[in-house]
Amino acid sequence: MPVLMETKGLSGGYHDDIVVKNINLRIISGDFLGIIGPNGSGKSTLLRLMTKALVPRNGSVWLDGKDVSRLGLKDFTRKVAFVPQDTIIAFPFTVEEIVLMGRIPHMTRLQSETKEDRAIAERSLSLTDCKHLMNKNIDELSSGERQRVIIAKALAQEPALLFLDEPTSHLDIGHQIQILDLLKKFNRENGITVVIVLHDLNLASEYCENILLLDKGAVFAEGHPDDVLTYQNIEAVYKTVVVVKKNPMSSRPCVFTVPGESVCRPR
Repeated sequence: MPVLMETKGLSGGYHDDIVVKNINLRIISGDFLGIIGPNGSGKSTLLRLMTKALVPRNGSVWLDGKDVSRLGLKDFTRKVAFVPQDTIIAFPFTVEEIVLMGRIPHMTRLQSETKEDRAIAERSLSLTDCKHLMNKNIDELSSGERQRVIIAKALAQEPALLFLDEPTSHLDIGHQIQILDLLKKFNRENGITVVIVLHDLNLASEYCENILLLDKGAVFAEGHPDDVLTYQNIEAVYKTVVVVKKNPMSSRPCVFTVPGESVCRPR
């Protein structure tokens, strides 16, 4: 499969603080890539650098063989969508209006939404279980509902590459599985390449085909969940004792935490 996005010696952060250091990463078209790591390891910063939200200090990001620093924002957003970790919307737009904003990269200046745009927005709302919210104002929703609406907006954008920064963090377990099942379906059936930051190692194991483990802004391990989610890697990076077993249903690695008192307790 072709390389859709590539980073070359990518470094960056905020002001004088370099958070991400010399990242060389190839995102293959059709991949479902998970990015994991402890707090402060650079996961969100890496996504912001790859989505033009931050300007790299060093290195570069390439999309379809083109340096993204030379791409206009509209050209970039026709192919790439980004769901941030926290979304603050200051104005009381309706849910339908928010999702229709995902169609802006495909519209000419001053063009109104077409019937096709509205149909795509409505389908995205249905897929994320938000259609019943479409006439509500975004500021009337719970954090979990608002997160699903933002994901619907990203899907309405019809991207080739979808970045998500902890999209399940505000969702209950039912909606976590629903959203990840939906992303997996779009990945398999529509060919959307997904890059997702997750804190839950077991969700990353079950849904991601490849995993990037970051530690202190650098790549610690990369590859299939079987190769990355070993107890040695997890204990080295997260500084906690774990047990890793195979999930009996999927055969993917399943991580069990071990409370400190259990480690110290005589056997």
